[in-house]
Amino acid sequence: MTKSKHKTNKRNVFFFSLVVLVILSSIAYSLFSSFSNSLPVLGEPGHQVGSFSFTDQDGNTVTDKTVQGKIRVAEYFFTTCKSICPIMNRNMQQVQDAFRERNDVVILSHTVNPSTDSVPVLKKYAEQMHALPGKWEFLTGTKISLYQMAEHDYLLSADSTVESNEEDAFIHTQYVALVDRQNHIRGFYEATDKKQIEKLIADIKKL
Repeated sequence: MTKSKHKTNKRNVFFFSLVVLVILSSIAYSLFSSFSNSLPVLGEPGHQVGSFSFTDQDGNTVTDKTVQGKIRVAEYFFTTCKSICPIMNRNMQQVQDAFRERNDVVILSHTVNPSTDSVPVLKKYAEQMHALPGKWEFLTGTKISLYQMAEHDYLLSADSTVESNEEDAFIHTQYVALVDRQNHIRGFYEATDKKQIEKLIADIKKL
């Protein structure tokens, strides 16, 4: 083998090794970034948000199958609320706008006062909030089913007054839950706090 061929081979080996090193470094960085950006899975081990069936502001049935494979933000509110709910839903507008072009992110706003918040009432409220169909759903159903979802599935009643089997039960919480594509809860956020909303948006992007 001539000296020139030997040098060429050494150069080729060097560049090949360099390319492999760059590729391995890129993979390692991606894995590290994925690990460092991961969100905890909340609730008892194995906890998942279960099945449901509610009615939205357009009179359509929305179930767990409707949102299967999607990231969702779960909120509880009522249309006549004059304290935290208007602030929460103005901030939910920000979340909606951040993911306007993505079909895999939805907001589910459940009424805690279904006796008042009928479908027409929710429709009017959704229009006031500029809710996009299929993106931001305002849901109603039986009081027991709504409250059981809040308490047992979304785990949103810890700081609220709620006993699902009592007629006078009432949920009034400023927290929303972030649920991933596999129905795991990945975070709770104070929806009246702008910084928390920014964190919610950032965490959705991580998912």
